Amino acid sequence: MTKKNHENLIWLDMEMTGLSPENNVILEVAVVITDSQLNVLAESPSYAIVQPQAELDKMDKWNVNTHTKSGLLARIANEGVELDFAEKELLKLLKKYIAKGVSPLCGNTIHQDRKFIVRYMPQLEEYLHYRNIDVSTIKELAKRWYPNIAEGFKKHNKHEALADIYESIEELKYYRQHMMLPLQDKIEPMMENL
Repeated sequence: MTKKNHENLIWLDMEMTGLSPENNVILEVAVVITDSQLNVLAESPSYAIVQPQAELDKMDKWNVNTHTKSGLLARIANEGVELDFAEKELLKLLKKYIAKGVSPLCGNTIHQDRKFIVRYMPQLEEYLHYRNIDVSTIKELAKRWYPNIAEGFKKHNKHEALADIYESIEELKYYRQHMMLPLQDKIEPMMENL
């Protein structure tokens, strides 16, 4: 059994048919677990989620083009799984690395994914801590306070769950390196001089 650590982080990304959980559904979901220093400990498969054709037909042109180009719609047709299966598998992974209710949910604009979790994956929502670490918040601050730094990280915007998670992790590493104070062993001498 893997040792659980309350400092571990849960990274999640979804692709959906649109942005409204009341009117749209989940098409893909994946999770990556990192330690507090953003080293990857584990990843789930990227689950393509079976949805009724009526839900797929609601997609606008952008979503159809994006999810066709990424191959997601073909994956759903060929290897899609039910959402409850994906939810149970994600929970199995989380339980190996994280105790219930202790680790924040991380990602870019993660509150958007969280709205879909609340509506469609209640067991997962119940397991998660209520806090989020949103890389998009740091990006927005960088744009305003350190525009040269913000321009230095180039996103690929693949709109594939696992690829987007790894890009979010790399983006947070980038901001940590360029915007945040050094690690604790370098901070302590500075604090002594205050």
